[in-house]
Amino acid sequence: MPSITIKATPDAKETNPGTDDVSHSLITFLQTQSQNMLTRLYQKPSACLSIFRLLRPLERQLVMNLLWLDLSIPPSTMAAWVTREGKKPYQGALATLARLHILPTSASKLALNPTFKSSLRQAITGGGTSGSFGVLADNDEKHPAPEIDSLDAYALERWETILYYMVSSGTGQFPAKPSAGVLYLLQRSGLMASIHGGALQITSAGFQFLLHPPHVQLWELLLQYLQMAEERQMDLVEVISFLLMLSTTELGKDYSTENLSATQKAMLEDLRDYGLIKQRTATSRRFSPTRLATTLTSSSPPLPTSAGSGDGSHAQGFIVLETNYRLYAYTNNPLQIAVLNLFVTLKSRFPNLVIGAITRDSVKKALANGITADQIISYLITHAHPQMRRNKPLLPVTVQDQIRLWELEKNRMKSQEGYLYTAFASQADYEYVLNYAKQLDVVLWENPSRRCFFGSLEGHANIRGFIERRQTAGNA
Repeated sequence: MPSITIKATPDAKETNPGTDDVSHSLITFLQTQSQNMLTRLYQKPSACLSIFRLLRPLERQLVMNLLWLDLSIPPSTMAAWVTREGKKPYQGALATLARLHILPTSASKLALNPTFKSSLRQAITGGGTSGSFGVLADNDEKHPAPEIDSLDAYALERWETILYYMVSSGTGQFPAKPSAGVLYLLQRSGLMASIHGGALQITSAGFQFLLHPPHVQLWELLLQYLQMAEERQMDLVEVISFLLMLSTTELGKDYSTENLSATQKAMLEDLRDYGLIKQRTATSRRFSPTRLATTLTSSSPPLPTSAGSGDGSHAQGFIVLETNYRLYAYTNNPLQIAVLNLFVTLKSRFPNLVIGAITRDSVKKALANGITADQIISYLITHAHPQMRRNKPLLPVTVQDQIRLWELEKNRMKSQEGYLYTAFASQADYEYVLNYAKQLDVVLWENPSRRCFFGSLEGHANIRGFIERRQTAGNA
């Protein structure tokens, strides 16, 4: 057995963009599932390979060290590889693998789940005829597979339609509307909400969603989709395994629908709406995964470099903010301009430049829609122009402070439902009831000089009962 030392790697995020100290959101979701469900999922080699990709570096190392062992090993053997500094990460990795039922907890031996081990070995070495990695469709000279550029354009159009609708709804604009299934998913996930029965509008969670990179955004929606699977009477294992299978497919190839289950065939319509696959017609017996699908479990960008703006400004930043609250956005992307319009008063627009200002009214409008001051500041920092990044601090302090002050101005008054208790017969009665209400911790305001106090809605029944009992005792 090779001698490998396990150490803590605090700089892993900086050296490898595909790693992270925090578990992937799908791994967190899978940890909440039953052992029977995970065992069924591990029967798919493509699912095991995809899950392996999503594990953190130390977890992957532990799996690989045990994968080719035919016999279990004592825990002490594995522990001998661990340095003093690496003990905590090592224990955390073991706990994660145990919750995933990949490495069952045992005081006497360490061995991978046999089903997971067999499937991952098959995925790495090849072999098998299960079609776990998808079945390529036969060549069709009449309808050849779409070009990669065409798939990228399709995925970008579908994805930006969703994002543009989120930021434009409720602003008086009428953007292209996604499908009813997408709208339900956005509402169910809390990214959009109907205010007083009106049109859907972006929420605070929705604006935070826009701050995330496309890969995180996509998985946030897909996890909500997974949580809806049981309501729609869909087999959760089939849903997850199909998504993970798509992540192992090859971009620019056509795949057959013949070997898909009924649940997976029903998913095709939803995945078309999200831009993960493309089909020539809704009844076509073949589909082409887009870059959104093939990068689900990799560190490659899920959209072409033009995603975010036509000139790559999304990646390098495009916003310049001055101390006089004037904002210059070097972009021609409608989505980015629509996001800025949520909290900026736009004044001029040129082919590759938008000029506006952060004003009290524009910030108050954003605050009314549930967007917080910290989210506005975070967006400005995330998308700051490279020229701005030379400044320390990056954003003008005066602008940051003013945005927060405008938020405090909005939040200085809070309304709360309750009851006003007044007209007490004597000071003793007032103090007796007030002390009882204070014991319940339901007093929101009091005025001893006027013998009145205001109690919360939750405490009214108890206070009223206390007063009635006192009155009954007095009359007796």
